[in-house]
Order: sequence, then C-alpha cells, then structure tokens
Amino acid sequence: MNEMQLYTLWTQKATEDKDLIEELASVKGNSDAIKDRFYRDLEFGTGGLRGEIGAGTYRLNIYTIRRATQGLADYVNESYKNGSVAIAYDSRIKSDVFAKAAAGVLAANGIKVHIYSELMPTPMLSFAVRALGCSAGIVVTASHNPAKYNGYKVYGSDGCQITLDVANTVINKISSVDMFEGPKHISFEDGLKNGMISYIGQEVIEDYYKNVIAQGIHTDLVKDSGLKVVYTPLNGTGNKPVRAILNKIGINDITVVPEQENPDGHFTTCPYPNPEIREALELGLKLSYEVKPDLLLATDPDADRVGIAVPSGDEYVLFTGNEVGAMLLEYICEERTKLGTMPKNPVAVKTIVTTKIASAIAENYNVQLIDVLTGFKFIGEQIGFLEEKGEENRYIFGFEESYGYLAGSYVRDKDAVVASMLICEMAAYYRTCGITLIEARERMYKKYGVYKHMLKSFTCEGITGMERMKEIMTSLRTNPPASVGGLSLIEFSDYMASTTKNMKDGSVTEILLPKSDVLAFTLENNATVIIRPSGTEPKIKVYYTTTGSTQEEATALYEKMDVDFRKVLGF
Repeated sequence: MNEMQLYTLWTQKATEDKDLIEELASVKGNSDAIKDRFYRDLEFGTGGLRGEIGAGTYRLNIYTIRRATQGLADYVNESYKNGSVAIAYDSRIKSDVFAKAAAGVLAANGIKVHIYSELMPTPMLSFAVRALGCSAGIVVTASHNPAKYNGYKVYGSDGCQITLDVANTVINKISSVDMFEGPKHISFEDGLKNGMISYIGQEVIEDYYKNVIAQGIHTDLVKDSGLKVVYTPLNGTGNKPVRAILNKIGINDITVVPEQENPDGHFTTCPYPNPEIREALELGLKLSYEVKPDLLLATDPDADRVGIAVPSGDEYVLFTGNEVGAMLLEYICEERTKLGTMPKNPVAVKTIVTTKIASAIAENYNVQLIDVLTGFKFIGEQIGFLEEKGEENRYIFGFEESYGYLAGSYVRDKDAVVASMLICEMAAYYRTCGITLIEARERMYKKYGVYKHMLKSFTCEGITGMERMKEIMTSLRTNPPASVGGLSLIEFSDYMASTTKNMKDGSVTEILLPKSDVLAFTLENNATVIIRPSGTEPKIKVYYTTTGSTQEEATALYEKMDVDFRKVLGF
C-alpha cells in the first residue's frame, strides 16, 4: 500500500488511542505530513525500536509496539519452553502505556510477564532478566533523546541487548505480522487477573542494591568523609535508586534539583536530557553555585549514563565520559591492587571510540584490556564470554566515552546507579587523602600523558538525511583523506570491510570484530578520527583523539583537525 492507502487504513483501524485519532485527523489533506508518517515502517534495529511518538507506521505507538512484540513472542515461543519476559519502562511520554501494551501481547501468547510496578532504570531490567531466569527482556525508553522520542529495547536471557542473529530472527518474524490483525493481545488488567502478568517484587530490587554495593572498594570511608552532593535525575528513573544507594553507603548530604526530581516525560527544563551536554546540567550547576557541593551528579532518564561536574576554584567544571571512565579505571586498579583484591588476570573492556589512555592504565596494572565495537552490549558480551569459562570475576570494569560505566557482572549493560556510587566513593576517598577530583585528574595526565577526546554530531533529519549519511560514508570509504589537520594518514580502518590498510606500504590486515559501519583514520602523533552513523538517532558522529604535553596543545590540534574534517564532510 502507498502512504495515502495506509493513512486511510489507520483512520479506520487505529481507534484505541484518542491521541492517535486526533493526530490522524490533524494531518488530513497534508500530503507531506502523511508521507512522513507512512513512507516506511519504523525499523527494528539490532537493539529494538526507536522513533517519534505518534500515528503511523514510522512512529512509535501501541500498534507498532504490539507488532514488534508479536515478533518477539513468536521468537520466544519457538526458542524456549515456558518462556518468560521481564519489562521495565522509564518516565517518557506513554512509556507505561507501551510497556503494558507489550505485556498484553506476551500474555496473550502464553508467555509469563514480570513487570516493575513503577518506572525503573534500564540496568535494573538487565538485572531482573537474570535474577528471574527470563527468556528475554524489554525496556521502554529512548534514553537521553528529546521528549518527542521513545523506544523499545530488547534483551536476551543473558541480560545483554539481543545479538545481531537474534535481532534478525525477530525482524523476520515481525515482517510477517499484519499491523492490526496480526498481534494477539489481551488487556493488561486481564493479564494480571489470569496470572500471566505479575509485578516484580521488592526482593529483586533489594538484591540488585546488594550487588551494586558489593562493587565498592572504600565504602567504609564514605560516611565520615563529609562529601556533599547535588544530584539531578533529569526527570527520569534515577531518583529513587541513586539516592537509595548513596544513602546506603553513608552519603546523606544530598540536595536534589527540585525542578528535575520528579518524573516528567516532557523534560521542560532540559529539552535534550543528556548528561553529556552542558545545557542539561544548567539547573544543577545553578544550584551547585548556591549549595557548594563537592560533586554534581546527573543521570539520564533511564539511568544508564551519568555525568558530573566538580568545583575548580570558583567555577564548576564538567568532566567528559572519557575522563570519568579513565579515572574510575585508575581508581579501581590502584586501590584493588593496594588492598590485594585484584583478581588473577584481570580484564577491563572499552569500545573502540573510547579513550586510549585506558591502554596505558591497563598496561601499568597488568590488566588485559579488550576493545569492542561501539555499543555497551559488546562489553556485556565479553562478560558473558568470561562467565562461560567460570571467570566472570576477572572482569573489573567496562566503559564507553558516552558516559556509560559498569563494575561487576551482575548486569550486562551500563549502570548509572553503580557508577554514581563509585564516583562518589572515589571523590570521598580522595577527599580523605586531601585530593580533589581536579587534582586526581591532573595526576592521571601527568602519569600517562594528556589525551584530548571530542565528539561532534551532525544531524541529518528527514527522508534525505539517511541518504546523506550513506553518501558520506561511501565517499570516505572510496576516497579517504590523505591528511587531517596537517597530520598524514597512517592507517585506514574499515570495520564494514573488516580491514585495516597501512597507507605507507599498502599492506592490509584483518579486523577481528563483527562488521560495523565504522571508519577509523589513524594519523601522525597518535591522533585519530573515527566516524560512524548513530544507531539510534538521525546523526553522523565523529570522534577525535589528540595528544599533547598540555591540554592547550592537545586542544589546539583538535580544533585544527575539526575544521579540516568538517570540510571533508561538507558540514
């Protein structure tokens, strides 16, 4: 069917949600608006669905949710006997509605559903899947995206986001499901009554907390450290669990940003609720200048990422995800080595776009560092590989530059709850040693060298945006730049082709990672540029790495490289 035929069908069939009825009526006669909603299906990618909330095949609504869930149900029933699925949801618009719609489909297909009774962080979904022995998991979230978006992420029985093979199986099953007639479903209330849907108990939550606290190193010192914290959950799921954990380790001087304390899917105080960007932390910073804390913490809406700001003189300085991750790795390695609690043959994991200082830290402490593709599920996958050998305790830490961190193997996704605890513990411990986090960062750079990392995102909205991203990647594959910022290209890596080419002698080596749409340019002076299309947003992302003897030197080189590479991209 073409867009107009689909539009007509939806006006006839999509009658359960008054918001969709009103939206469909509002675009009547507007061919561009209709086309934008119906020109394609919302794609179920390697992790699930993500898109704007609204009416149509290219929007997230109860009908696209039900269709995707029917495909998942078919996979679970085919792959597991007496299958079960855990479900969590965040504070976004209609997250609870979509979670209950998914539960109704699963229950109608004979699959037992375990669902949290209130909004919960993404890592707590990963934990519930494993704790309850579920076949799969679903979390309804669009992470740190603007309010108009929502999403639907699917997890495997191991607590990781589903593998590419499983995703492809689910995609094939979804493709054969008719949007309106295909999904079996019952009401959420009927599922509760017949026992196919049940709420996850407090004992699971408490077990999660115990596992988080077990990752502490110097938690005994925190209570008497005098650490003072300002915290913002950015109107998301972190408020209760983060505060509960900090209280459990003895941090009681916590001031929460009042405007961002309670759940609010409209995110009126931070239109882009991403702790990676300063704008999202503005209210927290404003409060910090009044309260004068030792640390500002900010977790994103589904509480799998955390950002921080710390005092430096009269100012509050934001740390990058690379800096926090590297400092946590250094802290964990140094203190566990001192205490004799470092496991034999310890393992840390990072993504290929994450700071190279991690390599120097790992080498210093004889830690095996594993590089994986972008996406925390690949870090979780490495924990799974260790678990298969009975060696999961070798894993000490994993992180990615986009503010995601995990210590411990109790979950298989990034966890802002444990990260918040460890960041506060690290700050408290250094405080007892007379060292600020600013000073600890400078000590790290003095020890290993200054590494500058910057991420630039270029938005490519609409129908033409996807084509533009494809054209950019094709052009760079065909004609990689000979230099960037005056630095000659030494190696060119194409992760889709699984090859690295030495630009001096022309030799080619194989990349032993799954294929991915990523290009990496290794330049002189240990500088790199890595580019990839986002897997969750209409953006193309560029990661810069420079090194220098000082911050100023590394920054100046980055700025020169950025200007040059923008010209190559046409932005």
